[in-house]
Amino acid sequence: MKNRAVFLDRDGTINDDVGYPGCYGQVRVYPSSFEAVRKINIAGLLAVVVTNQSGVGRGYFSEDALRGIHRLMAEEFAARGARLDAFYYCPHFPLSSDPRYRRDCGCRKPSPEMGLRAAREMDIDLAASFMVGDKVEDIEFGRNIGAAPVLVLTGYGRESEARLRAEGRPAAHTAASLLEAVDWILSDGSSAG
Repeated sequence: MKNRAVFLDRDGTINDDVGYPGCYGQVRVYPSSFEAVRKINIAGLLAVVVTNQSGVGRGYFSEDALRGIHRLMAEEFAARGARLDAFYYCPHFPLSSDPRYRRDCGCRKPSPEMGLRAAREMDIDLAASFMVGDKVEDIEFGRNIGAAPVLVLTGYGRESEARLRAEGRPAAHTAASLLEAVDWILSDGSSAG
């Protein structure tokens, strides 16, 4: 039987969106995010972070620094009894001065590549999974991979909610926070996935 997952945007969803944090000391995890991820773990779903990180392509920090941030984030969650199962990121920026990152890619959300790769590598049933994020791109990514998209009102969530409503493309559910989103996923949302 395939795995079910909750795909999680990082900045604005798990932690405060402070721009382009280049070290873990600049990352401020929302306190309720630890409980949210614990609940995902207890329910037997995978917690998979999918994040656009053009700061690499823009030259603000290296991929090594980004991997270090993710390692420390995973360690902090683990120390609080919560497990982040994987991190997938897009480092590209079309105007990058570094040719390794200068491209229009298929991995930047809302393109589905990060989700499709995670599905292959982690044996995930995308149609039975969820995507939680604060940006329109997160909601579109969820739709593009066939997962139920859940909008959180942290980060850019309120602006995104207004835009999605104006365009007639609301998320499957809107929640105040990641924790509230997970509570919905584990109760009412189980029929949406």
